[in-house]
Amino acid sequence: MFAIIGIVMVFGAVIGGFLMEKGHMAVLVQPAELLIIAGAATGTLLVANPMHILKGILAGLKGVLSSSKFGKQRYLNLLKMMYMFLNKVRKEGLLSVENDVEKPKESAVFKAFPDFLADHHAQYFVCDTLRMAITGGVDPFDMDQMMELDMEVHHQEATQPVAALTTMADALPGLGIVAAVLGVVITMGSLGGPPEEIGEKVAAALVGTFLGILLCYGVAGPLSANMAKTADEHNDYLHVLRVLLLAFLKGSAPMIAIELGRRAIPARVRPTFDEMEKFCKGQGSVSGVAAKAA
Repeated sequence: MFAIIGIVMVFGAVIGGFLMEKGHMAVLVQPAELLIIAGAATGTLLVANPMHILKGILAGLKGVLSSSKFGKQRYLNLLKMMYMFLNKVRKEGLLSVENDVEKPKESAVFKAFPDFLADHHAQYFVCDTLRMAITGGVDPFDMDQMMELDMEVHHQEATQPVAALTTMADALPGLGIVAAVLGVVITMGSLGGPPEEIGEKVAAALVGTFLGILLCYGVAGPLSANMAKTADEHNDYLHVLRVLLLAFLKGSAPMIAIELGRRAIPARVRPTFDEMEKFCKGQGSVSGVAAKAA
């Protein structure tokens, strides 16, 4: 939402200042220049990136234009879910959650928290880790190495669309110069004509440079920076899971593991201990929470 407001403010400030200086909006309306820049930028994006990165860019832009998914409530839901899950393991043993891990969408615990099920990577992260714990023979240090490796691979994949969009943003000023050069070429062919016609063609050429710089620093660059922060937010979410799971695998009680996970939550969205305790213990059984969610 703020991204949309920001983009509107960028164009509003630029156009407003132009109009205050008695500029004419018609001069800035140059469809040919915009076609050259936008078309060439899209083409370079297609040439430089495989399909999965292009899909990642579209998904990332969709996420940027909406509000953050990782607020305090999302973390409270996570802590509540893991508290319920780890208590079940403590009371009934690791084998009691084998079906939950193998079929998370059918799990009474996981079904009560649809935001977790919708996050496929977090779902696999938890289930794959617990699957290895159920199998046995893997010490906590090796489990931590596995989780760290999983996070590194995911974060690298999540930042590839960011790098691709940043590269395109960096190319936009150059493409604006290309459009301007083509405008100058057309202008040179009109020398000897009416001064008004030559002036219009020079103005059109300069608008190409203007659009390239504006789209780079006012739109594409900030969007890629926002996408990078979104990727970091998801990495923070996985880090909380990593800390929490590792603490439990080392033998900590469920509430201690949950508290360690809470401490790993970024300060801006971290719930207090009282908020966490009331939320985690405020519900009854697993079936009760699942029924309420349904």
